Amino acid sequence: MKKIMIIGSPGTGKSTLGRQLEDTLSIKLYHLDKLFWKPHWEMSTKHEQQTILSDIVEKEFWIIDGNYSSTLDIRMKQADTIIYLKKARLVCLYQVLKRVIKYRGTTRPDMQEDCPEKINIEFIKWIWHFPKNHEPLIDEYLNQLTHKQTLIKLTNKKEITIFLNTLGRG
Repeated sequence: MKKIMIIGSPGTGKSTLGRQLEDTLSIKLYHLDKLFWKPHWEMSTKHEQQTILSDIVEKEFWIIDGNYSSTLDIRMKQADTIIYLKKARLVCLYQVLKRVIKYRGTTRPDMQEDCPEKINIEFIKWIWHFPKNHEPLIDEYLNQLTHKQTLIKLTNKKEITIFLNTLGRG
């Protein structure tokens, strides 16, 4: 595992797993939320996102967490390991609500500065409809993986813990 991408709905624990992998494997972690958002919740353009990512994916080692379908192909082509966190919608919503409470009024570590934690109905709907609206595209990309790429699907906290413990022993 040299080039690892972590994908999944908001609230699945992508950033948390990314930090754990960074500590375990000593590979630099890049949070797409931190890279793509500008201060005051201004989103970078798709061209800016692709430019930012094209430099990162050329590195020998990386961990990238985040979705952003506009750059999924760039990461997927370069990744040797794809970790797909796929948890129940209610679990995702619960995790996001916990995150909002924890970082209320502040910016979380995996987010761009001056983007204080917030939640609104649109974001809740986005999470709720993630399986219908976003998983088909993810599945389409996953169906194109080569024999040189490893797909790891993790669906709950126990599976994530077992996975991390396995890495720790390796």
